[in-house]
Amino acid sequence: MSKNDRGPSLQRDIARVPPLVVLGDVHGQQVELISLLLDSGIVDDDLHWIADDAQLWFLGDLVDRGPDGIGVINLIMGLEQTAPDTGGAVSSLLGNHDLLLLMAHRFGDSAVSDVTHQSFLGEWLMAGGRRADLAGLSPERAAWMSQRPAMALVSNRLLIHSDSLWYLDYGSSISDVNAAVESVLSGDDPVEWDRLLGAISTRFAFDDQRGGSIEAVETLLAAYGGTQVIHGHSPIPLMANRLVEDIDIPLVYADGLAVNVDGGMYLGGAGVILIVRDD
Repeated sequence: MSKNDRGPSLQRDIARVPPLVVLGDVHGQQVELISLLLDSGIVDDDLHWIADDAQLWFLGDLVDRGPDGIGVINLIMGLEQTAPDTGGAVSSLLGNHDLLLLMAHRFGDSAVSDVTHQSFLGEWLMAGGRRADLAGLSPERAAWMSQRPAMALVSNRLLIHSDSLWYLDYGSSISDVNAAVESVLSGDDPVEWDRLLGAISTRFAFDDQRGGSIEAVETLLAAYGGTQVIHGHSPIPLMANRLVEDIDIPLVYADGLAVNVDGGMYLGGAGVILIVRDD
């Protein structure tokens, strides 16, 4: 698409971009990601940051299943470097598929999962891993991915990847959880890596239609702070029993305490973007 084809979207007043913008699971869908960032006034047609002092957060699962996970990583790493020039910030949480790629990169066939009885490489491939992503995972990119936090508190919203309570098993504060996950990723114990993968892959803790509860959301907020949990991991089309092409906004549920931003991009969806306003 040419610059002229995009119409007036780039003429919006970028000063109106709110302080927090959240995106869910991209899964290697670089083209769809660029479209979301363009239409939201985050970048211009040259992919330069134009969102002033906005904070852009990705909630993990940058890779696997889609055609260009490395392209997604490169784009986010680049924006992370340039956004501070105008007071902005870009960051990403660790998702289970990001962890799977790191496990395949670190251990390959040398370690086997106690859950699936597959080698870490085989488990990653079974989950939609793309060999081009593994081949393109340079030491710099692997180090960047290994440093992704597990959770964050931004604008009084608790940002997590999984709709799950597994975080409570790794620490009683956000800093403790992130330090515990960082310790696993900096180590060479495949048992701890496998345990972390099992934890981060759990889901539906807040959905009372699938065995979860509002009390679970309240427990997480009481432990780590915030007025609302924002997560990805569980595609909205599956949670809401709707066609993926009908998903164009985040799913707010659990009496408004939980927001799901996984628009099912790997299922063919355009993805959703959450703009958190002060009100």
